[in-house]
Amino acid sequence: MYRRHCAAAAMTLVCALAVLASPVQAFAAPTPPESADGGGKSLEQVRAEIDELYLEAGAATDAYNLAEEKAKKQSGELVELAQSIVEGQARITALKNRAGAQAREEYRNAGLPPGARLMLSGDPQLFLDGISRTRQGQQATKGLLAELTRTQQDLETYTKDASTNWTKLEANRVKQAKAKKKINAQIAAAKKLESRLAKEERARLLEMEREAARQAQSAWLDSGALEEINRDAGPLGKKAVAFATAQIGKPYVWGAEGPKSYDCSGLTSQAWAAAGRPIPRTSQEQWRLLPHIAIKDMRPGDLIIYHADATHVGMYVGNGQIVHAPRPGRDVTLAGAGSMQILGVVRPDA
Repeated sequence: MYRRHCAAAAMTLVCALAVLASPVQAFAAPTPPESADGGGKSLEQVRAEIDELYLEAGAATDAYNLAEEKAKKQSGELVELAQSIVEGQARITALKNRAGAQAREEYRNAGLPPGARLMLSGDPQLFLDGISRTRQGQQATKGLLAELTRTQQDLETYTKDASTNWTKLEANRVKQAKAKKKINAQIAAAKKLESRLAKEERARLLEMEREAARQAQSAWLDSGALEEINRDAGPLGKKAVAFATAQIGKPYVWGAEGPKSYDCSGLTSQAWAAAGRPIPRTSQEQWRLLPHIAIKDMRPGDLIIYHADATHVGMYVGNGQIVHAPRPGRDVTLAGAGSMQILGVVRPDA
């Protein structure tokens, strides 16, 4: 039984270290799904299709980032478990050596039971002292056996936990790979659609994108949403805003957390980390785990979560604006807070 535990533990240790030494498998960008070109479609229809492709890429990016975070956590736990297995094996060896030393001591005393040796001593004081030592020795032996049993049970638990974490790690690596393939496919398809347009059409497409954002922002402002939003940022919020706005002009790259490029939640999570308040990595986890705030109570530093599936996030910086990393092909920029569909607001330093 013990040999099987050791073998399993050793294999777990080797596997854990191998995982940490190997990068996530890279995948070449797959052939993008076929989409119709601009022929027969209005420019507005093409723009809507491109927007949808980037939205789907954003959702896949969130899935990739979450799987990556879980894989990092499980890799760290595997290392800790592997170290615990090594320490447990060393502890068992030490305990067995102590047990062996006790057995050898018994042998040197001719194998007589402690009580018999005491009766043969002929010295009352030695007899009484010997009774005390015998009791102490019996307690020590019981303690040694109990400790050995506990350590062996712990080793079994560590080995089972390592096996469970290994399974979870591999599952998250599969999720990463699938999300990565989808991201690449959606981005490639969007770029392919844009590449089929003439230069003048691409310019019109960009202007249509900006006009749609302006109209959405105007509608949001006309609703009176900004009338009660006049609060100052907290001390940490000011630091987060300063970090985020300092990244303006850096390119969007999916999965990036800086310092040269960011995706949307990479920007917000790094900004709050710089402020001294670590937050979840993905926009969906930020929405799920951070305290929710009413829009009318919003202040600079708060995070606005966008779209029904919480797949985009920007940081409110005041005056009805956010700083965010929009999508592939765009840079970190300022935008109207109401230029996209708002799901809600969260506050990291609530």
